[in-house]
Amino acid sequence: MRIQDHVLKEYLKNVYFIAGTACGGKSTVSRLLGAWYSMPVYDVDAAFDRHRELSTPADQPDMNLVFASADAFFLRPVEEYSRWLVNNTRQQLDFVILDLIRLSADQRVLCDAHLFLDEAEALTDEKRIAYLLREPSGVIEEYCQRHDHEGFRRYIESAADPAVAKENCQRALETVNRALWEDVKGSRYFWLEREDTRTAEATARLVAEHFGFGPPEVGPCV
Repeated sequence: MRIQDHVLKEYLKNVYFIAGTACGGKSTVSRLLGAWYSMPVYDVDAAFDRHRELSTPADQPDMNLVFASADAFFLRPVEEYSRWLVNNTRQQLDFVILDLIRLSADQRVLCDAHLFLDEAEALTDEKRIAYLLREPSGVIEEYCQRHDHEGFRRYIESAADPAVAKENCQRALETVNRALWEDVKGSRYFWLEREDTRTAEATARLVAEHFGFGPPEVGPCV
């Protein structure tokens, strides 16, 4: 059964999506806005393990792949690795949608999401999604340094040659994220590129303005 796009949009009308590339600032801006406007933040990555338990190898094959070691995980051919990253995101989306429908039934919700443009088109209106972008060169080092990715850092450093594992992972991440980076910049959707001269708070204020949130309940004035 396929639910029509206009039906999904109606049921997700209280959801505001913050999407984009790796290290673009999605999680930071989502947390800031959640605090300022007293809105729950739904983190797609945090829900992955729970969704994998609900998934099946037949219907969500990439979500159910098991790797014998860090080398098996990180040293796959870049094309295969990139395809797996995209497929994981797409296969998880049905679970995410159901969670969001339930969570947003009677309240506004922020979703820290991974959405490709065709998914955004199906799920939401332009006014309820913002893309935060980072040029994808060298993203793996920043990714490993984040405190919320400590498990990932330990895993990649358990590879026989962590430098080679990081290089291969970088190539896969860059393949996926550069395609999204370019697609979003050429689209009609609202986007902001990460800049060293603009603080996370300033970025959050611009996103809040795009969403039409008005003055925050707490936090800095906008």
